[in-house]
Amino acid sequence: MKKQLILEDGTIFTGEGFGSNKDITGEVVFTTGMTGYQETLSDPSFCGQIVTFTYPLIGNYGINRDDFETIQPAVKALVVKEAADFPSNFRSEFSIDEYLKMKDIPAISGIDTRKLTRIIRKYGALKGAIVSADANAEEVVHRLQATVLPTDQVAQVSTKSAYPSPGRGFRVVLIDFGMKHGILRELNNRDCDVTVVPHDTTGEQIMQFKPDGIMLTNGPGDPKDVPYAIETVKYLIGKVPVFGICLGHQLFALASGADTFKLKFGHRGSNHPVKDLETGRTALTSQNHGYAVDEETIKNTDLKVTHLALNDGTVEGLAHKTYPAFTVQYHPEASPGPEDDNILFDRFIDMMKKNVAKEKQNA
Repeated sequence: MKKQLILEDGTIFTGEGFGSNKDITGEVVFTTGMTGYQETLSDPSFCGQIVTFTYPLIGNYGINRDDFETIQPAVKALVVKEAADFPSNFRSEFSIDEYLKMKDIPAISGIDTRKLTRIIRKYGALKGAIVSADANAEEVVHRLQATVLPTDQVAQVSTKSAYPSPGRGFRVVLIDFGMKHGILRELNNRDCDVTVVPHDTTGEQIMQFKPDGIMLTNGPGDPKDVPYAIETVKYLIGKVPVFGICLGHQLFALASGADTFKLKFGHRGSNHPVKDLETGRTALTSQNHGYAVDEETIKNTDLKVTHLALNDGTVEGLAHKTYPAFTVQYHPEASPGPEDDNILFDRFIDMMKKNVAKEKQNA
């Protein structure tokens, strides 16, 4: 089943289709992780995107029931050099082709993913389409150039109603902007009593849960596309401890008066080095984001930079100078990737512990 991947600049790749047979349009990005393709394709932060894997062989250990980061993947399509037809792993339940067919997600293999990655690195993320081999390429290019990609990705992947994930520890309200389940697992592992709420829950509604802390999760797209969430975060800062990850980090910055910008081709992969400016320690981190916080705009806010990316110097962590609130751009829960910095969840627990003790002392 021959397929074409056509980019808005007119570049055409021809390969073999697998997964769903439907045509698809989205933003073409790349990720550099050598393992963890199941967690990657089920990461809600990839909503609306056609994900290119730079590692050449994908699907070799199959798909299992344990490694999903969400129940329903939001990725638009996959692009790989080679898809393994016969996976080998004792946990494997499906091949990647079988799973993509079940979830109606198209994919293409057999193309030069190194060339595609170099194009994205040079020109930035591009709109693209996976179409049948007999599609008129010129018409597809014109359509792509005229296409305006959706900006409602957070609404697509967030939970529609609140639900509990019970524990006997600190009460945490988790605002789901496109949560990876790894974040919830880390909080549950620390016995937090978590209530997951939709992306558009107001600050007043959140405080009615009487939380000990607020978790701002990862999610897809431009943080400026969810202005109501910025207002919610602004309302919550200073009321209880706040911990933000990825999109939550960007929303925290915007709520505090800083600004964000779109990266040329984003950070997507499993081994990005990040330096903690307070300890001097460097951690290898898992990342998936297309936007970053503008460091220059932090100077006139109540924030301080706590982490920097060693590859390009972009801001990877923030802390409030007055209130118990901090954020990181990367994924300390990994999934996939190294777990060097999941100790940040312990820092969040300690922050809530101190705040509760302070409240009792002042009562």
